[in-house]
Amino acid sequence: MSQENVEIVRAGIEAWNVGDMAGLRETYDPDAVLRMAEGWPEPGPYMGREAVMRQFELAREAWDNDAIELIGDFVHAADRVVVRTIWHGVGHGPESSIELTAIYTVRNGRVLYQEFFRDYAEALEAVGLSE
Repeated sequence: MSQENVEIVRAGIEAWNVGDMAGLRETYDPDAVLRMAEGWPEPGPYMGREAVMRQFELAREAWDNDAIELIGDFVHAADRVVVRTIWHGVGHGPESSIELTAIYTVRNGRVLYQEFFRDYAEALEAVGLSE
């Protein structure tokens, strides 16, 4: 995996954190697929960039303000990037901090597949690594 893949994922997270949904959209392939973590109220899969973006926009509406905090470094696994995060949200009730790990599959400079896990070790195992 190249550093370019990491930079694509990093750009998407940075776009999210500044509220640039158009910028985030550009990091996804038109045929992107998204799967939320097991136990998530609407786990998907979401098929196609527009469906992925609708899901992200709905998730954002749950908060007055939210941000993604990186935990540790990006992990390389072939054409995939593993990212451990905490999603902080405030407003519309109590503050929330949800730890999630995402596996991004990057092809031709865009995210083609993204899957969230609640457990970091499980995400690493999914890409053939261990903690």
